[in-house]
Amino acid sequence: MYGAVRYSRLLIPTLKEDPSDAEVVSHKLMVRAGMIRQVARGIYDLLPLGLRVVRKVEHIVREEMDRAGAQEILMPAVCPAGLWQESGRWDQYGKELLRIKDRADREFCFGPTHEEVVTDLVRREVRSYRDLPINLYQIQSKFRDEIRPRFGLMRGREFIMKDAYSFHTDYEDCRREYQHMFDTYTRIFERCGLTFRPVEAATGAIGGSMSHEFHVLAESGEDALVSCPSCRYAANVEKAEIRKGESPAVESAVGAPQKVETPGRRTIEEVSAFLKLGQESFIKTLLFSTDSGDTIAALVRGDHELSEDKLVSVLGCQSVAMAESAEVLKHTGAAAGYAGPIGLKIRIVADHALDGVTGAVVGANEDDCHLVEVDQRRDMSSLEFADLRTAAPGDGCARCGEGAYDGHRGIEVGQVFYLGTKYSEAMGANVLGENGKQQVVEMGCYGIGVTRTAAAAIEQHHDEGGIVWPLALAPAHVHLVNVKSKDEALSASCDELYDAFLAAGVEILYDDRNERAGVKFKDADLIGIPYRVTLGPKGVEKGVAEVKRRNATDAEEIPLGDVVRVLAERINTELSL
Repeated sequence: MYGAVRYSRLLIPTLKEDPSDAEVVSHKLMVRAGMIRQVARGIYDLLPLGLRVVRKVEHIVREEMDRAGAQEILMPAVCPAGLWQESGRWDQYGKELLRIKDRADREFCFGPTHEEVVTDLVRREVRSYRDLPINLYQIQSKFRDEIRPRFGLMRGREFIMKDAYSFHTDYEDCRREYQHMFDTYTRIFERCGLTFRPVEAATGAIGGSMSHEFHVLAESGEDALVSCPSCRYAANVEKAEIRKGESPAVESAVGAPQKVETPGRRTIEEVSAFLKLGQESFIKTLLFSTDSGDTIAALVRGDHELSEDKLVSVLGCQSVAMAESAEVLKHTGAAAGYAGPIGLKIRIVADHALDGVTGAVVGANEDDCHLVEVDQRRDMSSLEFADLRTAAPGDGCARCGEGAYDGHRGIEVGQVFYLGTKYSEAMGANVLGENGKQQVVEMGCYGIGVTRTAAAAIEQHHDEGGIVWPLALAPAHVHLVNVKSKDEALSASCDELYDAFLAAGVEILYDDRNERAGVKFKDADLIGIPYRVTLGPKGVEKGVAEVKRRNATDAEEIPLGDVVRVLAERINTELSL
């Protein structure tokens, strides 16, 4: 795909030491291997080897999207504010949306995603149900003004993304395409040589009612995932459905809750240590404001974490945010940290794990005080219960009712959404239906982080020496090392081998630099090209080349006359799997 190149003619500024600002392996190794350089926080130059990897990802994505029947287009990176105002996201998206003005003081944004622009295109150009379904995709730079850009290409502000949008006459056809894209994504990440897992996920700022994320499994992954070994259900921990446990069959406690002073102790950790009680004995009372202006209380056990995604789903709202201090004081009469459910006059939703709990500790709705010996059935009998907490390894799977979750770490590299009519209805994307009447189109949305996929591959494939690229994503297939470039006879043999690899269609990086062999070997390991072919004076004399797979312990000797054919066959076989 990219032919051949000589190291001496390529910009590959490798480094011996890790950059001081890099936290994760992919960031360290891409900088050290001369693949990226930072221009500003979260914004990077892609140097020749880094760009080759990104183009490999793009090539696989294009082939599979075209194979799936999608059509490639290119939309503008800078989008007019009016389209975002139509959908309501101009105000909803938040500070991640980079807003800009032109010389006429008209407002635009640098598109972080293109639902509005593509919906506008379709409403102007697609008139009839006969023109549907249609799936349009692009590969383009995006910008999201992350509050903490970090991890190199893993979480940059500017990044390359493949985003696709499908349009349909009805729900059933949109769900068919959703599954079609799910299957297409599976092929894409398999071809990339990645170990991944699709999981059910929340829809977030994109919206819609159903979504799956595709995660590359890696210990460094930002996202916590769980999967059920019994039924293979998998989800992000914020989304995973937890099986409701048996409510304890106990008698209600005798007497009333007791008030205890907890001066200056606000957090579960502080009060737990002060009272010398485990955090599982506590009930956290969290007050939230919804997008409709209501204030609600959500309860979870002290050692559990609340899932805001689940809370939004239970409440049937668009979003929630932690209540401001003044709002907490208004409803509880106390400062934040002392809120409790007893006596609250607002809607209260509790996690299933609190059903029937006894001997609990809650905030007393009074500064510096908590209540102990609280009994849910006696003191909070009218609670509304739901699955509210984030899942953890060992929690019961609600899908099959049998398995217990295993835990994983993942790097999200792709996501598919069923959007329904969220954008088409707001923006008037209608077609003439088969019955002769106007109807709103159904939409799906499908994204892949191209640069993020390249970085995730390194997080999953590396060792102490550097990157270990999957063959399909490597900047070249073969790294030819001339151990003694000043030796004219040796250089002539290397040149012949280089030309033979090129003629055979094998992508090759030829290290022809006037450097010590040790330096070349270290750089070869750092860059991580799958096959290293080493040629030295003794090898030429014997008529053999030393061939070593990047992740192998030992090398093998292959006759010079056979090495190109042997490696070409291995590479073609592996890429065709």
